Amino acid sequence: MTTSDVVTLKGMRFHARIGVLPHEAEIAQSIEVDASLWVRRSGERPTARDIVDYRRVYDLVAEVVTHGHTNFLEEVGERIAERALQLPLVERVRIAVRKPNVALPGPLAYAEVALERERA
Repeated sequence: MTTSDVVTLKGMRFHARIGVLPHEAEIAQSIEVDASLWVRRSGERPTARDIVDYRRVYDLVAEVVTHGHTNFLEEVGERIAERALQLPLVERVRIAVRKPNVALPGPLAYAEVALERERA
């Protein structure tokens, strides 16, 4: 029997240089990321061979988010999804990237881009 579990890391917070405004290329700002990974598991009970290490997922997200300047949330989401799909057993991902401090004229909790990708 093959089943699929969903592993989610929600609300990971980082400081990143992201955005199209000139100061956003120079000054890091708060970014939040959620990553959900659909993991293929064989058997009824999970074993060490059937799990994805949360630390590995967190580390890959941190590497993508904090590496250099990026213009768009979409770019960050795509890079995270691409790397997450390279992990063994991961069949599908949903990545959400949030920017809480957006330069808009009114109240706003955050801007978010969410994407879903599957292994080819």
